[in-house]
Amino acid sequence: MTDEPIPNEIRQFILRSIDSVAQLEALLLLRANPRENWTTVSISKRLYISEQETAPLLTNLCDQGLIVLNELTEFTYQPASAELSQMVDSLAAIYARHLVPVTNLIHSKPRSRMQEFADAFRLRKDE
Repeated sequence: MTDEPIPNEIRQFILRSIDSVAQLEALLLLRANPRENWTTVSISKRLYISEQETAPLLTNLCDQGLIVLNELTEFTYQPASAELSQMVDSLAAIYARHLVPVTNLIHSKPRSRMQEFADAFRLRKDE
């Protein structure tokens, strides 16, 4: 048995699918309220981040098949497969017990294309 608090399959999922702690928190918020529809505004308020930061996080989660966007531009937790649902359930359990190792893993990732895009926009806006 290993002393590693994050099982390898969860580690790989995080490295492949989660670009920030805010994105993880958004996913887990929707997972905790699967029958609720959320707007970008409502999620940004719950996570204490701007709508501009929230929108790409949600788009990425949609692209990965973890949440869906309805015709009213509301988001709902709806993984595309039972395997994804189980992976998120496992991630939620690990995160609840090992918050620091999970956040450290997320922060140790190379900068994502999404973050690079956001940074590029920020630079242009500040000029």
